[in-house]
Amino acid sequence: MVDISLMIEGQMGLTWPRWQRLVAEAEDLGFAGLFRSDHFTNARTPDVESLEMVVSLAYLADHSRRLHFGPLVAPLSFRHPTLLARQAAALDDLSGGRMILGLGAGWQEREHRLFGHELGDIPTRMQRLEEGLEVITRLLHSDEPVSFEGRFFRLDGATLLPRPQRPGGPPILIGGNGPQRTLPLVARYADIWNATFLPPQTFRERSAQLDALLETAGRQPTDVRRTMMLSLFFGRDEQELERRLAWRSRDSNLANLPLAQAAEKIAASGRALVGGPAEIRAQIQSYAQAGISELMLQWFDLDDLDGLRAFARSVLPGA
Repeated sequence: MVDISLMIEGQMGLTWPRWQRLVAEAEDLGFAGLFRSDHFTNARTPDVESLEMVVSLAYLADHSRRLHFGPLVAPLSFRHPTLLARQAAALDDLSGGRMILGLGAGWQEREHRLFGHELGDIPTRMQRLEEGLEVITRLLHSDEPVSFEGRFFRLDGATLLPRPQRPGGPPILIGGNGPQRTLPLVARYADIWNATFLPPQTFRERSAQLDALLETAGRQPTDVRRTMMLSLFFGRDEQELERRLAWRSRDSNLANLPLAQAAEKIAASGRALVGGPAEIRAQIQSYAQAGISELMLQWFDLDDLDGLRAFARSVLPGA
């Protein structure tokens, strides 16, 4: 069985009232988890409301009882790993062990320029991510003072206090698909791998690559849980699905296709789950057969709670 969680793009108009409603609905409707992005703003204008990630997760931790949660993902290009480790351990303790610390290298150039953070080229981002992962895992795992000397981060006898109530602190999730840079870091540091926008067969191939890397690192394939982030375009009927896919008129590969054919093409690409309840359930089953244990589904219309309820009641396990 695949766990189904929600993923909210926090930079796309997320406000306190919207977040409070979404937390309550996700808890009541039976979603396994609630995740959100960590951005200052969007890659393109217009700029809209963007609720700060750590503060929003503190609310979730205190106003839910069973959801697991975390960032998908926190970029170490503007999140300092020592502070993030402290925050994650505190959120895990506050929630009774439900925090998942999702980490990434950072990618969105516009927000870094606007808010004065140095993104750097891809090798720089990946080196910074690797150092940050080392810092965070040492701080969370070690009861002894930690020292580290890197290009980006340094520790000199640092001890994270109070110690996490969960041994080792919250699990580390690393997001991304890259076989050359990302998957080796997953094999070394992660408890959870979050792939993004892959069709099932491609996921199988990357998962097999990860298995080999884990064995080289002296770990077992079962040491890393496999998850996937996808978009979700759910319609109870053709009219609603047509509305959800209105954006396809701006995509030259989809604009002239009939609705059913466009939906099939989007689903086959691995970008999203698309369709009504029967189609969505079949697509979820394909990912389950590929080895996915959890899907984090992007819900874009933050005010459409009626549609969210319809999805949950017709698709979630036990519906």
